[in-house]
Amino acid sequence: MIPKVAESNTDKAYALLKADADKILKLIKVQMDNLTMPQCPLYEEVLDTQMFGLSREIDFAVRLNLVTEEEGKQLLESLERQLNLLHEAAQQA
Repeated sequence: MIPKVAESNTDKAYALLKADADKILKLIKVQMDNLTMPQCPLYEEVLDTQMFGLSREIDFAVRLNLVTEEEGKQLLESLERQLNLLHEAAQQA
């Protein structure tokens, strides 16, 4: 059984990672709506930088045993799916 303090820290760690993923999604939405198109090198640079940063955060949390590797992988995959949907919607517009 996981101690209550550890459980709380794991919940907090996942919530922080999820919040960072949500910030990335929001940043990309704003960028697509107001600044650049998905074909723009600036868009790709921002996306690559943000995704790399989040993957490093997740790796760090996994190494501290605050989230499982599977949870981290699912979080990244979910964000990638949402970003792909945004990209497809922008292409159709």
